[in-house]
Amino acid sequence: MAGALNNALADALAADDRVLVFGEDVGTLGGVFRVTDGLAARFGEQRVFDTPLAESGIVGTAIGMAMNGLRPVVEMQFDAFAYPAFEQITSHLAKLRNRTGGQVELPVVIRVPYGGGIGGVEHHCDSSEVYYTHTAGLRVVTPATPGDAYSLLRQAIDHPDPVIFLEPKRRYWAKESVPLETGGPGLDTAVVRRAGTDVTLISYGGALGTTLEAADAAAEEGYSAEVIDLRSLAPFDEATVAASVRRTGRAVVVHEASRFCGYGAEVAAQLSESCFHYLEAPILRVTGFDIPYPPPNLEQHHLPSVDRILDAIERLQWHDTASLAEGDA
Repeated sequence: MAGALNNALADALAADDRVLVFGEDVGTLGGVFRVTDGLAARFGEQRVFDTPLAESGIVGTAIGMAMNGLRPVVEMQFDAFAYPAFEQITSHLAKLRNRTGGQVELPVVIRVPYGGGIGGVEHHCDSSEVYYTHTAGLRVVTPATPGDAYSLLRQAIDHPDPVIFLEPKRRYWAKESVPLETGGPGLDTAVVRRAGTDVTLISYGGALGTTLEAADAAAEEGYSAEVIDLRSLAPFDEATVAASVRRTGRAVVVHEASRFCGYGAEVAAQLSESCFHYLEAPILRVTGFDIPYPPPNLEQHHLPSVDRILDAIERLQWHDTASLAEGDA
């Protein structure tokens, strides 16, 4: 995935002189995860360059550039490092197009490595996607495969609206043999990663791999699980997800972030409204716990696991609703 993102940035820089790439250590070093490796040498320091350690300044600069016709792609080095830029993102980046009646476009892409699964410490493994999805005016995208990383980033850079591009760190080394192309599903579209008939597993980003493993394990226990990769968190592709849930009658939402007011809560609420008469059981969630991100030696207990997903699937099969009232996984 890291290589696919690197190729997407290189191809975007080559295709459009207005595209710029900048952030902390993205130039000479090539980024903490080497996603921008070699780009400064190829395109020069006027188009790929390092910035001071000032996230608010990075995003503020990008806003000014976009208002004057450029297409900046900036990196927040880690998810929790983006919080100093949050005021710029929510008060200005998300609102300027609306504030000007559409006269000012802000084609800014903010790349954010996020999530756990790499043994990182506090401030390096947050999952703050709901802050952005709750902010009207932002598009929020997260790829889970190398092919999607390339196509979604190219689409995000070409889009006139600001895009928060969440890159799951644990998937940076995921491998896939696919052509790198901009075609395929659009920026706002969810995809079915695995077909099934008994239950719909809904996931995204870093949790998708675990969800697919759980679907394989569920098959060995006699459950046919369909797996939906959301890809776009805002807007939410309700049509694709609801069509699956209406077929299966059961759903489990899986994500790494905390459960309370997490993204899965909104997914469950929307599906409860649109699929109520098709549901055979309540929609369950398998998530991270409602705690600050734990130290590396406890990470495996905090993140959704195959066993926790299987437990949720098994509880969905009970017709006695009392057994479901024990709470989500």
